[in-house]
Amino acid sequence: MNSPDKRAREEKRNQRALAKRQRRIEKRQTPSRGPEIVTADAIVGNLRPIEEVMRSLQSDAPVQRSASTIPTKLFVGSLSSNTTSAELRAHFEPHGTIAEAVVITDRNTGMSRNFGFVTMADRKDAPAAIDALHHSELDGSRIVVNVATQR
Repeated sequence: MNSPDKRAREEKRNQRALAKRQRRIEKRQTPSRGPEIVTADAIVGNLRPIEEVMRSLQSDAPVQRSASTIPTKLFVGSLSSNTTSAELRAHFEPHGTIAEAVVITDRNTGMSRNFGFVTMADRKDAPAAIDALHHSELDGSRIVVNVATQR
């Protein structure tokens, strides 16, 4: 090993250590920024005044939601080979608004893979649909209904 090479490496390492120490000192000496001040409107968005909400509650009018609904995807297994997406949708519609119902098919053969997915428009309808339709009969098969999970 050549001693000038070793000295150059040591010098480079010492320079990096010195630069790191200086950055650390600068960071400690910089005053921290305080919390960002924002208005209530920026946090909560466009909310109706409380007086308007109270009037609507007292008038027995349907309550408007301030937030949009969150959809929930359900897995439907053990489908019959003859079940179509339209039949699947029709089976689930009495239990809530359906955003999408699809029976999964094989790419090569076009045959049903005997499972599908139903997307409920509102997540609040999903538990009732699962309770009502899990182990129910559709096209001669007992179907399995669960909340869909990612692979």
